Amino acid sequence: MVDLAGKAQASYVHATAIVIGEAGVLIRGPSGAGKSSLAFALIATAEAAGSFARLVGDDRVGVFIQGGRLVAQGHPSILGKLERRSQGIIEVPFLAQAVLRIAICLHCAKEGPARYPDPDAGHILISGTKLPVLRLRQDAATPAHASTILADLRLRRILL
Repeated sequence: MVDLAGKAQASYVHATAIVIGEAGVLIRGPSGAGKSSLAFALIATAEAAGSFARLVGDDRVGVFIQGGRLVAQGHPSILGKLERRSQGIIEVPFLAQAVLRIAICLHCAKEGPARYPDPDAGHILISGTKLPVLRLRQDAATPAHASTILADLRLRRILL
C-alpha cells in the first residue's frame, strides 16, 4: 500500500519484532504463545553476548515493503512498550524500524511443525515477500531456550 505522497504504508500484524545486530526478527504465534517473553529473552541473551539488540514492536507490528525489502515498525501508540506476563507493560529501549531477515513462528505443542516438513516450509510469505522461517513449538520457545535459538545455524547465517 502507498499513500498519496508515495510513501509505503504499513499493514499491521499480530506479532512481536526485534532487531539483533542489523537483522529484524518477526515473532508470530497465537495469543499467549510467549512472543513477548521470547523477544525479551532473545534481546537479553544477544546483548549479554555483546550484540546490539532492541525491541521494534510488540503485539501490533507494521510491515511494509521499502526499497524491495520487508520492513517492520512498531505501532506508534506503543513504541518501546513490551508486555511481561505477571509484570504488566514495561518500557524498554527500542528501534522504530528494522529490515526483516527471518521470522520465528510459534505453534501450539499439539499442532507443532511437521516432523518431515515440506521443502517450502523453510519460508513464509509476508506482504508478498518470502522470508526464511524458524518454526518452533511454543513450549520449545521459552526464555530459557533463547541461547539455543540464537545458536541455531539457520539464524546464525542470517544474524551474523
